Amino acid sequence: MTRIDFHSNVPDKISYTCRLARKARNANFQIVILAQDRAQLAQLDEKLWTFSEQDFLPHVMLDDALAAQTPILLTADSAMESPHTQILINLSDTSPTHFARFERMFEVISTEDADKSAGRDRYSFYKQRGYPLTHFVAEPT
Repeated sequence: MTRIDFHSNVPDKISYTCRLARKARNANFQIVILAQDRAQLAQLDEKLWTFSEQDFLPHVMLDDALAAQTPILLTADSAMESPHTQILINLSDTSPTHFARFERMFEVISTEDADKSAGRDRYSFYKQRGYPLTHFVAEPT
């Protein structure tokens, strides 16, 4: 069963996601990151290349020919079919269609009211279905 970790009170979802991805890659996990939309996907793509001079986080879009060989995949399609099934990081405001295929999912919730409300709805959705849930409150940076 998928373990789901909620990270709330996140002031900058893109930077926070880059740090989560770096930590997961350092532990040798494969990751899929689900963005809210194409604009956020473009921001995430750019930030993964530039957020740290010391770290290389190889990534491609989920529909890229090299997706199966690349450790970090990016998509804005909540119904995505992924070659990776270890970690899913959800930045969208909905429950991904195939989240249960993953060993672990991170729900990243910002400080914005609409995002908090959507996060609470997803938390209830997963809880009602018996998924193991944890909650972390991000420390202000």
